[in-house]
Amino acid sequence: MAKAIQLQGGDEISICFLGDAANNQGVFHETMNMAKLWNLPVLFVCENNLYGIGTALDRSTAVVDQYKRVCAYGVEAAQCDGQDIDVVYEHAKVAVDYVRSGKGPYFLELMTYRYRGHSMSDSRGYRSREEEEHWKQRDPINILRDKLIGAGQLTMDTFQQFERDADVYIETEVIAFAESSPEPDVSELEHYVLA
Repeated sequence: MAKAIQLQGGDEISICFLGDAANNQGVFHETMNMAKLWNLPVLFVCENNLYGIGTALDRSTAVVDQYKRVCAYGVEAAQCDGQDIDVVYEHAKVAVDYVRSGKGPYFLELMTYRYRGHSMSDSRGYRSREEEEHWKQRDPINILRDKLIGAGQLTMDTFQQFERDADVYIETEVIAFAESSPEPDVSELEHYVLA
Protein backbone atom coordinates (compact mmCIF):
# COMPACT_ATOMS: atom_id res chain seq x y z
CA MET A 1 0.00 0.00 0.00
CA ALA A 2 2.72 2.47 1.00
CA LYS A 3 4.72 1.69 -2.14
CA ALA A 4 1.64 2.30 -4.32
CA ILE A 5 1.05 5.64 -2.58
CA GLN A 6 4.68 6.56 -3.12
CA LEU A 7 4.52 5.69 -6.82
CA GLN A 8 1.30 7.69 -7.30
CA GLY A 9 2.91 10.73 -5.70
CA GLY A 10 0.08 11.92 -3.46
CA ASP A 11 0.28 13.13 0.12
CA GLU A 12 -1.57 10.10 1.48
CA ILE A 13 0.15 7.80 3.94
CA SER A 14 -0.30 4.20 4.92
CA ILE A 15 -0.90 3.40 8.60
CA CYS A 16 -0.11 -0.03 10.02
CA PHE A 17 -1.36 -0.97 13.49
CA LEU A 18 0.39 -3.76 15.38
CA GLY A 19 0.83 -5.14 18.86
CA ASP A 20 4.06 -5.28 20.81
CA ALA A 21 4.48 -9.04 20.36
CA ALA A 22 4.50 -8.67 16.57
CA ASN A 23 7.87 -6.96 16.93
CA ASN A 24 9.51 -10.32 17.67
CA GLN A 25 8.61 -11.69 14.25
CA GLY A 26 11.17 -11.73 11.46
CA VAL A 27 8.76 -10.14 9.00
CA PHE A 28 8.52 -7.11 11.31
CA HIS A 29 12.26 -6.48 10.98
CA GLU A 30 12.19 -7.09 7.24
CA THR A 31 9.36 -4.57 6.97
CA MET A 32 11.21 -1.92 8.99
CA ASN A 33 14.29 -2.38 6.85
CA MET A 34 12.41 -2.12 3.54
CA ALA A 35 10.26 0.79 4.71
CA LYS A 36 13.38 2.80 5.50
CA LEU A 37 15.38 1.56 2.52
CA TRP A 38 12.59 2.63 0.14
CA ASN A 39 11.67 5.68 2.26
CA LEU A 40 8.02 4.62 2.28
CA PRO A 41 5.19 6.89 3.48
CA VAL A 42 4.09 4.59 6.30
CA LEU A 43 3.27 5.18 9.94
CA PHE A 44 3.62 2.14 12.20
CA VAL A 45 1.48 2.41 15.34
CA CYS A 46 2.47 -0.11 18.00
CA GLU A 47 -0.06 -0.69 20.78
CA ASN A 48 2.22 -1.85 23.58
CA ASN A 49 -0.04 -3.43 26.19
CA LEU A 50 2.93 -5.06 27.96
CA TYR A 51 1.91 -8.64 27.13
CA GLY A 52 2.16 -10.92 24.12
CA ILE A 53 -0.86 -13.13 24.83
CA GLY A 54 0.14 -14.29 28.34
CA THR A 55 3.85 -13.50 28.32
CA ALA A 56 5.14 -10.29 29.85
CA LEU A 57 7.12 -8.28 27.35
CA ASP A 58 10.24 -8.25 29.52
CA ARG A 59 10.28 -12.07 29.43
CA SER A 60 10.29 -12.25 25.63
CA THR A 61 12.12 -9.14 24.48
CA ALA A 62 15.56 -7.85 25.46
CA VAL A 63 14.60 -4.25 24.60
CA VAL A 64 11.21 -3.53 26.17
CA ASP A 65 10.88 -0.04 24.68
CA GLN A 66 9.82 -1.04 21.19
CA TYR A 67 10.46 2.38 19.67
CA LYS A 68 14.17 1.95 20.44
CA ARG A 69 14.33 -1.27 18.44
CA VAL A 70 13.43 0.39 15.14
CA CYS A 71 16.17 2.99 15.49
CA ALA A 72 18.57 0.30 14.27
CA TYR A 73 16.93 0.71 10.87
CA GLY A 74 17.10 4.49 10.93
CA VAL A 75 13.33 4.77 11.35
CA GLU A 76 12.20 7.89 13.22
CA ALA A 77 10.35 6.81 16.36
CA ALA A 78 8.66 8.00 19.54
CA GLN A 79 6.86 6.57 22.54
CA CYS A 80 3.91 8.14 24.36
CA ASP A 81 1.21 7.55 26.95
CA GLY A 82 -1.41 5.60 25.01
CA GLN A 83 -3.93 6.08 27.80
CA ASP A 84 -4.16 9.86 27.31
CA ILE A 85 -6.17 10.81 24.22
CA ASP A 86 -4.66 14.31 24.01
CA VAL A 87 -1.10 12.97 24.20
CA VAL A 88 -1.84 10.38 21.52
CA TYR A 89 -3.38 13.05 19.28
CA GLU A 90 -0.33 15.32 19.58
CA HIS A 91 2.14 12.51 18.91
CA ALA A 92 0.05 11.18 16.02
CA LYS A 93 -0.03 14.64 14.44
CA VAL A 94 3.78 14.89 14.61
CA ALA A 95 4.13 11.39 13.15
CA VAL A 96 1.65 11.95 10.31
CA ASP A 97 3.23 15.30 9.42
CA TYR A 98 6.68 13.67 9.38
CA VAL A 99 5.59 10.86 7.04
CA ARG A 100 3.50 13.16 4.86
CA SER A 101 6.48 15.51 4.39
CA GLY A 102 8.33 12.75 2.52
CA LYS A 103 10.89 11.96 5.22
CA GLY A 104 9.99 8.27 5.27
CA PRO A 105 8.52 5.87 7.81
CA TYR A 106 7.73 6.65 11.44
CA PHE A 107 7.13 4.29 14.37
CA LEU A 108 4.85 5.45 17.19
CA GLU A 109 4.64 3.30 20.31
CA LEU A 110 1.55 3.79 22.47
CA MET A 111 2.00 2.55 26.03
CA THR A 112 -1.39 1.12 26.93
CA TYR A 113 -3.00 -1.84 28.65
CA ARG A 114 -5.28 -4.74 27.78
CA TYR A 115 -7.85 -4.99 30.57
CA ARG A 116 -9.20 -8.38 29.60
CA GLY A 117 -7.46 -11.60 28.75
CA HIS A 118 -6.27 -12.30 25.24
CA SER A 119 -9.04 -14.87 24.75
CA MET A 120 -11.90 -16.52 26.61
CA SER A 121 -9.47 -19.15 27.96
CA ASP A 122 -7.07 -16.53 29.34
CA SER A 123 -7.21 -16.62 33.15
CA ARG A 124 -4.96 -13.55 33.47
CA GLY A 125 -2.99 -15.40 36.17
CA TYR A 126 0.22 -13.88 34.86
CA ARG A 127 -0.59 -10.43 36.25
CA SER A 128 -1.64 -9.18 39.67
CA ARG A 129 -4.92 -7.57 40.66
CA GLU A 130 -2.89 -4.57 41.84
CA GLU A 131 -1.46 -4.14 38.36
CA GLU A 132 -4.93 -4.33 36.81
CA GLU A 133 -6.29 -1.79 39.31
CA HIS A 134 -3.39 0.58 38.62
CA TRP A 135 -4.22 0.59 34.91
CA LYS A 136 -7.97 0.88 35.48
CA GLN A 137 -7.25 4.12 37.33
CA ARG A 138 -5.57 5.31 34.12
CA ASP A 139 -8.47 4.43 31.83
CA PRO A 140 -8.49 6.75 28.77
CA ILE A 141 -12.15 7.65 29.19
CA ASN A 142 -11.63 8.59 32.83
CA ILE A 143 -8.52 10.63 32.02
CA LEU A 144 -10.42 12.61 29.38
CA ARG A 145 -13.46 12.94 31.66
CA ASP A 146 -11.32 14.38 34.46
CA LYS A 147 -9.65 16.84 32.07
CA LEU A 148 -13.00 18.05 30.76
CA ILE A 149 -14.45 18.40 34.26
CA GLY A 150 -11.31 20.27 35.36
CA ALA A 151 -11.70 22.64 32.40
CA GLY A 152 -15.37 23.25 33.21
CA GLN A 153 -16.50 21.65 29.94
CA LEU A 154 -18.27 18.70 31.54
CA THR A 155 -19.94 17.85 34.83
CA MET A 156 -19.91 14.46 36.54
CA ASP A 157 -23.72 14.38 36.31
CA THR A 158 -23.59 14.88 32.54
CA PHE A 159 -20.89 12.22 32.18
CA GLN A 160 -22.91 9.74 34.22
CA GLN A 161 -25.95 10.47 32.05
CA PHE A 162 -23.83 9.77 28.94
CA GLU A 163 -22.89 6.41 30.47
CA ARG A 164 -26.52 5.55 31.24
CA ASP A 165 -27.63 6.57 27.75
CA ALA A 166 -24.89 4.45 26.18
CA ASP A 167 -25.87 1.43 28.29
CA VAL A 168 -29.52 1.79 27.27
CA TYR A 169 -28.58 2.17 23.60
CA ILE A 170 -26.41 -0.95 23.72
CA GLU A 171 -29.06 -2.99 25.54
CA THR A 172 -32.06 -1.87 23.50
CA GLU A 173 -30.65 -1.32 20.03
CA VAL A 174 -27.20 -2.78 19.47
CA ILE A 175 -27.80 -6.18 21.05
CA ALA A 176 -31.32 -6.40 19.59
CA PHE A 177 -29.95 -5.65 16.11
CA ALA A 178 -27.24 -8.30 16.46
CA GLU A 179 -29.65 -10.93 17.77
CA SER A 180 -32.26 -10.25 15.08
CA SER A 181 -29.77 -10.18 12.19
CA PRO A 182 -29.50 -13.29 10.04
CA GLU A 183 -26.33 -15.35 10.12
CA PRO A 184 -24.02 -14.50 7.21
CA ASP A 185 -24.35 -16.79 4.21
CA VAL A 186 -21.42 -19.16 3.66
CA SER A 187 -21.00 -17.69 0.16
CA GLU A 188 -19.90 -14.44 1.83
CA LEU A 189 -17.16 -16.11 3.85
CA GLU A 190 -14.33 -14.62 1.80
CA HIS A 191 -15.83 -11.18 1.26
CA TYR A 192 -13.75 -8.28 2.59
CA VAL A 193 -10.68 -10.47 3.15
CA LEU A 194 -7.67 -8.27 2.44
CA ALA A 195 -4.77 -10.59 3.14
